Amino acid sequence: MRFSPFLALALVVGAAGAAGGWWAMHGRASEEQQAAAADAKLDGQLAEAGIDARKRGAIEALVRSYILEHPEILPEAMDKLQARETEARLAPLRGALETPFPGAILGNPRGKVTLVEFTDFSCTYCRSSVADVEALVKDNPDLRVVIRELPIIGPESEPAARMGLAAAAQGKYAAFHKAMFSGERPNSTSIAAAANAAGVDAASATAFTQQPSVKQELERNIGFARQLGINGTPAWSVGGKLLSGAVGREALQAAVNAARKG
Repeated sequence: MRFSPFLALALVVGAAGAAGGWWAMHGRASEEQQAAAADAKLDGQLAEAGIDARKRGAIEALVRSYILEHPEILPEAMDKLQARETEARLAPLRGALETPFPGAILGNPRGKVTLVEFTDFSCTYCRSSVADVEALVKDNPDLRVVIRELPIIGPESEPAARMGLAAAAQGKYAAFHKAMFSGERPNSTSIAAAANAAGVDAASATAFTQQPSVKQELERNIGFARQLGINGTPAWSVGGKLLSGAVGREALQAAVNAARKG
């Protein structure tokens, strides 16, 4: 019986999918159950391909040989698997994820393409990404950038995030965001200075920072981050893709373009 390299590659991808399912069930079943589920999934894929399970040993040997001769396919297969898993995690969250805290938005509020940024005013990489986002907004009139405050870096991150949401409530978020990242790292003085530069009413903003809705928003963002596996800032969501770190303007633009086409 002869097999084409294309069939072997398909089986490799199928095996990778089975392995992904195995790891996804980690913590919810025993190792034996996980292994059995992965095995059953692969058997099902072989059956769908019209391949008798009794010939699986020969096929596995062929696949092993193909992988050894073409190891470059493994990163590609795992990247594809990771992309699928990311899309699956994002899908049920996208509606809520792309609904901003009132006013916490950059760019076109009615834009057709939405980029979500998880950010922390204490984050150096977030600071270096400000220019990238500004360029994206300038070059993409249909882009709305939903900001999700994720104060996880230091003790002053949360007071800055709270003031950011208070500025958003006053329609001054973009100005506060820019002033905060243009000044010193968050502390009581720099937060007050950024609020003043943005034209925020200090008294009402200070009171607003203690509103239950502010606490709920920060908790919601932490929940989103946990569900998506985000453990640092900046992190980005656009379309069905998730990007981590200061990936740069070109990578963000490419993701925006893909989301627009999608």
